[in-house]
Amino acid sequence: MVAIEVTPSARDQVLRIMEKQGKPGSALRLYVQGGGCSGLTYGMSFDKQESGDEVAYRDQGLIVVVDKASAPLLDGVKVDFLLGLEASGFKVSNPNATHTCSCGKSFST
Repeated sequence: MVAIEVTPSARDQVLRIMEKQGKPGSALRLYVQGGGCSGLTYGMSFDKQESGDEVAYRDQGLIVVVDKASAPLLDGVKVDFLLGLEASGFKVSNPNATHTCSCGKSFST
């Protein structure tokens, strides 16, 4: 089981985006892919259905799915949504990251 925390502001924002894009009831897919300054980057997308080859997390109307390859790298992750003058957008805090780049979107373990 992967422990993922999605803050209420992130959950509400994801659900608003899904509604706006005509994808209510979709799952939010979190994944890790190669790239970025530090070697790995976070990705998010919407999936209409789960493939069965992932770990699923459900919280107040939001389904989050993580593929099994990304699961160990995302265990303990906190996803937040910030809206402010200095920072706006989704922020991923990962206790597994040993190094992150200044943009906050790339990490290494």
